[in-house]
Amino acid sequence: MERDRETKKGRSPKPYERPRGGPARQVADLVPQIGRAAFRRFGFVQSSVVTRWPEIVGPQHAKICSPEAIRFPPGEKSEGILQLVVLPAHAPLIQHVIPEIMERVNRFFGYNAVSRVKLRQGVVQPPRDESAPKAPPSLKPIPMELGDSLRDIGDPELRTVLESLARSIGAKEERQK
Repeated sequence: MERDRETKKGRSPKPYERPRGGPARQVADLVPQIGRAAFRRFGFVQSSVVTRWPEIVGPQHAKICSPEAIRFPPGEKSEGILQLVVLPAHAPLIQHVIPEIMERVNRFFGYNAVSRVKLRQGVVQPPRDESAPKAPPSLKPIPMELGDSLRDIGDPELRTVLESLARSIGAKEERQK
């Protein structure tokens, strides 16, 4: 009732303000922030060690081993122990390249973060394939003979659906040639 009286007295209603939170962001941008607490709980100061493991040790080693945790002495952030999970058949190989892995991890951190490596045999999740993703269908060209007739359609939603159909028809024709 109070609001009705205020608007009747001559005050204009409060203008609409967008809720807080800022613009929409990609999930990939949010994951490091969200996962940071979980990574720290399990011994990772930087989650990027896990996410960039193939870059740090190379794709060959990333297929057969992955970081599990980095444990530092109390109160310090250097001279830590890197715990790796290794496929059982490859443990002897990784044992021979431990100095190289330590050097690469320390180079990644920029200081002597790791002084020992501890191996545990187990299942290793293969790294994600980061090959170039296919272009979304909206970026593929529409065949010329089909595209001219679609320009006259006023409804944008209908036009988008028909353009998608035209692209798929054009792609099928290209495969048949």
